[in-house]
Amino acid sequence: MTVTAVYDANVLYPSLLRDLLIRIAVAGAVRARWTDLILDEVFRNLRADRPDLDFGLLIRTRSLMNDAIRDVLVSDFEHLIDELQLPDENDRHVLAAAVHAHAEVIVTFNLKDFPDDALRARGVVAQHPDAFLTERFDEDPAVVTEALDRISAATRNPHRTVAELVRRLQASGLPMLADRLDPARD
Repeated sequence: MTVTAVYDANVLYPSLLRDLLIRIAVAGAVRARWTDLILDEVFRNLRADRPDLDFGLLIRTRSLMNDAIRDVLVSDFEHLIDELQLPDENDRHVLAAAVHAHAEVIVTFNLKDFPDDALRARGVVAQHPDAFLTERFDEDPAVVTEALDRISAATRNPHRTVAELVRRLQASGLPMLADRLDPARD
């Protein structure tokens, strides 16, 4: 059974992690979901942090993300926002989208903003991307390793080997996944 997961903005912000999460969804290992509000946050932060990035390319990236996965956008969830309680009220839209989409998981770096007691009653858990991706790897190693192979093959200027990508995953807070991937490369 494929897990349905809402990807929070903070896991869609880093390009390598975003690419990996999308590729495993395209491969069918997860039913990925997000909202326009989540993407607004991703691309607003990218523009603020990286003014050197071409705005047209950011718009194209957003469009490609939405086109890559069938039915990825969650809509008509806004009516749920006001009834939800979270430590940061600005995160309620993410939980509302998860509830509306019948997602089992919210993939986020900010676990403290999605406490178990607030999510449990809604049938949702928050999961760090390292744990989430490690579970996907344990379920089907080929899906994750093939996604990483494709990412490596697509990199240019400079080209990144799979080993370099694994080191980047390790450095970006995904040590469990990186540990799983290192033996898989032998």
